[in-house]
Amino acid sequence: MPEPQKASLPRERFENAYAGRAPWNIGKPQPVFQAAANKVSGSVLDVGCGTGENALFFADKGHSVTGIDFLEGPIAEAKAKAAERGLSCTFLVKDALKLEEWTERFDNVIDSGLFHVFSDADRARYVRGLEAILKPGSRLLLLCFSDQVPGEVGPRRVKNEELREAFARGWEVESIEPARFEIRPETKALFVGEEPKAWFMVARRAG
Repeated sequence: MPEPQKASLPRERFENAYAGRAPWNIGKPQPVFQAAANKVSGSVLDVGCGTGENALFFADKGHSVTGIDFLEGPIAEAKAKAAERGLSCTFLVKDALKLEEWTERFDNVIDSGLFHVFSDADRARYVRGLEAILKPGSRLLLLCFSDQVPGEVGPRRVKNEELREAFARGWEVESIEPARFEIRPETKALFVGEEPKAWFMVARRAG
């Protein structure tokens, strides 16, 4: 029998996480994005940017960076960090499922833990939005939960094949590599005492 369709994670889940100590809010960029910095050239959109660490990392490297999140709290924190560090970075409260309505275009998109929160229908809508705001030939760098993460705590697990299927049309998948999400040390117990396994995908928009 086919697996039941899973709904996108509710807004309240993220509001509650940021009200406490969100596992992924580690106070620095995810290491995989630091390691892949040489793949990024030009402007950057960070979708689901949270408190802005990945966005600020690329802004510090001289990129024109915009970060968006659908929650006001993390965006306010990201703006405060940018001001404190003297970095120029635009942070906006914006729904990543409405990217198609946006007229701005970017050379790169980074996604650290957003893709895996969506239902199948919202995934398709999200990918269409990415196609709309990425310039032809530009790159998407995406980090998501892997199906190798044990248990059911946290977001939906994603198979390698699901990534390839989601980006099969209009994209060239350059690589999908095993990776890890760095999380707050005290939250590792939620994932059998280790950092959650992930997939790190680099894909180029056709055009």
